[in-house]
Amino acid sequence: MLKSMTGFGRAEQMVGDKTFFVEIKALNGKQFELQLKSSPLLKSFEFEIRNILQAQLVRGSIDCYISIKHNGTAKPVVINTDLIKSYYNQINQLAIDLKIDTNSVLSSLLRLPEVVSPSTEILNQQDFEAFKKVLLTAIDELNTHRIEEGASLEKDLLDRISKIQEQEEAILKFEPNRKVRIKEEINKLLNEHVGKENIDNNRMEQELIYYMEKIDIHEEQIRLKQHCEYFKEMLAENEVSKGKKLSFLLQEIGREINTTGSKAYDIDIQKCVVAMKDELEKAKEQVLNAL
Repeated sequence: MLKSMTGFGRAEQMVGDKTFFVEIKALNGKQFELQLKSSPLLKSFEFEIRNILQAQLVRGSIDCYISIKHNGTAKPVVINTDLIKSYYNQINQLAIDLKIDTNSVLSSLLRLPEVVSPSTEILNQQDFEAFKKVLLTAIDELNTHRIEEGASLEKDLLDRISKIQEQEEAILKFEPNRKVRIKEEINKLLNEHVGKENIDNNRMEQELIYYMEKIDIHEEQIRLKQHCEYFKEMLAENEVSKGKKLSFLLQEIGREINTTGSKAYDIDIQKCVVAMKDELEKAKEQVLNAL
């Protein structure tokens, strides 16, 4: 099973006099990168929230928005009544002296410094446990999206690897004739430029064996086949995060394809190599989305 790195999750629930809202968006990222915007009420729990998100989401560029709406008797702000009384007494005395009406002074008093300030209240442990359930619900929804996208991603990667294997099988069919043709071309060139009578056949045989060993692609084809089979096995594993491993394995597949191309000296095999490289690049692009 393969998971995508991209996903979206949202959850909202009313608990007592508060409504918890969590929205999480995940995009591709090399590591776990979190942008967390949360309510001041959760400040003392921020470290735990980050740990939960990292443990559950593993990797990717994560944007998490958390809000807490106050309902009914909740107190999102604090009014400093002692301070406002002090302000009022002074203003009232000044108004008496100046014979000014003080009937609408309250709105002005509320705008004075430190009269109204944000609440320093934080969630208690019981409320935080309720909030965690909302957070985990949003995470579960995001992971469901990741699994759905991962299934599509896995199908596409399997198709790419299967096409590479098809080209690898085609190369095996071209391989016997390739060696015969190369040997015939070398003999033809030597006969034309050196002369058959001037060729040391024993030395010629030794040099041909050495050259054929250098351009032999049998080992590359074996390793390529093994890498492709291992790639399919890795896709089927239940490991949560394997995008990096798959990426490394595609690099190894690319190395064998490139070596095959550099040794081929055959137009038909080169066509197969080009087709494999095309599928490999598409697979690399897709693996970037894998968790």
